[in-house]
Formats: sequence, C-alpha cells, structure tokens
Amino acid sequence: MGDCPAIVQSQVQGDQAKGEGMTSENGTELVQYKWWIQMVIYSIFVLCSQSIGTLLGRLYFEKGGNSKWLATLVQTIGFPILIPFLLITPTKTNSNKNIEIKKPPFLIVASLYTLLGLFIAGDCMLYTIGLQYLPVTTYSLICASQLGFNALFSYFLNKQKFTPYIVNSLVILTVSSSLLVLHNDDSGEHSNKTSRRKYMFGFLSTIAASAGGALMLCITQLALQKIFKRESFRLIIEMSVYQSITATMAILIGLFASGEWKKLDKEMNEYKLGKILYVLNLIGTAICWQFFTVGSIGLIFKVSSLFSNVISILGLPVAPVLAVIFLHDKLTGIKVMSMLLAIWGFVSYMYQHYLDDLKDKATKKGSTSGVL
Repeated sequence: MGDCPAIVQSQVQGDQAKGEGMTSENGTELVQYKWWIQMVIYSIFVLCSQSIGTLLGRLYFEKGGNSKWLATLVQTIGFPILIPFLLITPTKTNSNKNIEIKKPPFLIVASLYTLLGLFIAGDCMLYTIGLQYLPVTTYSLICASQLGFNALFSYFLNKQKFTPYIVNSLVILTVSSSLLVLHNDDSGEHSNKTSRRKYMFGFLSTIAASAGGALMLCITQLALQKIFKRESFRLIIEMSVYQSITATMAILIGLFASGEWKKLDKEMNEYKLGKILYVLNLIGTAICWQFFTVGSIGLIFKVSSLFSNVISILGLPVAPVLAVIFLHDKLTGIKVMSMLLAIWGFVSYMYQHYLDDLKDKATKKGSTSGVL
C-alpha cells in the first residue's frame, strides 16, 4: 500500500510525457505541411514569372524595342510593389517569444546588399544581350548550363550533397533544355538580322550570365546561413527589395550615361503594338521578374540554391509552349519531349526530398518513442 502513491505519480508522469510527445509530433507535422505549401508557392512564382517575363522580353525586342538598358532596368525596378510587405509587423510565435535574435552588423549587411545588387545589375545586362542577339532555342540551351555551374558552386560553397536521384535530375533537366537547340525554326530569320559578331557576343554573354547567376544563388544561400541565421518571410522581402534598389540605381546610371534615354520617346512612338501596350509590356515585365526574385530567394531559404535553380531550369521548356499559345509558334515533337523530360527530372528531384522527409519522420518518431 505504501508504494501506491509512487506508482500513481509514475503513471501520471508517463501520461504527461506521452501527451507532450503527441503534441510535439503534431507540431512537427504542421511545420512540415507548412513547409511544403510555402515551397509550392515559391515554385509557382519562379515558373510563372520566368516564363511570362521571358516572353514579354522577347516581345519587346520583336516589336521594335532596342534599348538594352531599359530591358535590363525592368528586371529590377519592380521592387516598390514589395515595400508594403515590409510595413507588416511580424508576429511572434510561442517558440521564439523569449529568443532574442542577434542582428548582423549594419556594415556587413549593407556591403552584402551592395555586392548582390551590382552583381544582379551586371547579370541582368548579360541576359538582356543574350535575349536580344540569340534565337530563343539557343538562349534556352545556354541558360540550362546554369544548373551545372550551380551544382559546382554548391558543392564547394554550400556543401551540397549529391545522391543518385539528384544527379539523375540534373542530367535529365540539362538534356531537356539541350533538346531545344535542335528546334531551329527561327534560326534562319535570326541569321539574316544579326551579324556573326553579335551572335558570338550574345552567346558568350549568356554563358557568363549563367555562371554569374549560379554564383549569385550560392552566395545568397551562404549569406542566409552564415550572416542572417534566421528564418522569416520578411527577410526574403528585405533581400529582394534592398538588392533590387542597388541594382536599379546602377542600371539607371548606365541608362543615362549611355544616352539611350534620349531615344526612348521615339522608340515608344514607333512601337508596333502602340504606346499603351509598350508601357504595359514594361510594367508586366517588371512585376514578373520581381516575383521571380522573391520565389528564387524563397526556395533558397526553404531548400537550397541548387533546388531553386532546378525549378528555374524546369521552367525553360515552358516558354516555348506559351509561345505557341500567345506568339503562334509551332509546337514540335522536340518541344513536347523536352517538356516531358523536364517533368521527369523534376519528379526525380522531388522524390529525393520525399525520401528525406520520410527519413526525418522516422528519426523523430524513434527519438520520441525513446523518450516515452
């Protein structure tokens, strides 16, 4: 009889531990579902904005646009649409109310945003040159090389681990975009309009832009891990806005220094689709690329720079399909095969994350059972 209180107390403690374990498990599942939802949203941002932005960029040059600096400017100047999100006060959860987040030094953050902004400005200019001088198929092929650059930089800078499924995904996605070079409906027209020198200039510019873009993604991931060391949607918006401000200022200086701004009024008046569609094209392009920036940083934040690039490469074959609908391009078997391979590569990469998710659940469940 004397042992009964001890037995009852032991049972109560066991029930409390079990209840805490169940609460912890439910909380973990909620966090995982939230992670998947956010990842899907950021992926949609990247896929849709990249495809539409590329089409609008092609439309600008095809219908009479000639300003490289203006086509570059619209890729960064859309940041004001994100400023209202900075005014939203972040809500503190129970898990971080008592945790004081140490902010990095202002000088380091300012230097980082300045470096990234200037990097983006130069990279956007290189992409603009490639989009102006190369056929869309060749342009898409070279952009696919960014995945290889990103894998290389991720291995050295971000300690990215490669599994058979990830390697399979990288190879298939690269082949998917490479197939587009076999589709050369517009190569003859392009060769009549563009000299060999400009063609090579566009080719080398796009390769440099792909390597630079891959390096920038890896640096962004490294900054999130080593400098900021925190997770929030506000941080994603801050990075998008501040680096875009720096890039926009640099591009504006180039626009006025080059003297191209003097020709913009004439360009708008002679635009084949009219003044209104000229302005709407620029506004739409600016909005699309800003959403692309948010989606890319979000995917780096939630997964890795390599995954962000995988989603971007997945969207490359989407542009030719949209061109069929809106620009009346021809849909060939090569384009269909490219799309199917892109989906296959994407599923392969996502399957690896599914396996990792199952492994994490099993590990956490095992640790919870050990506590109980």
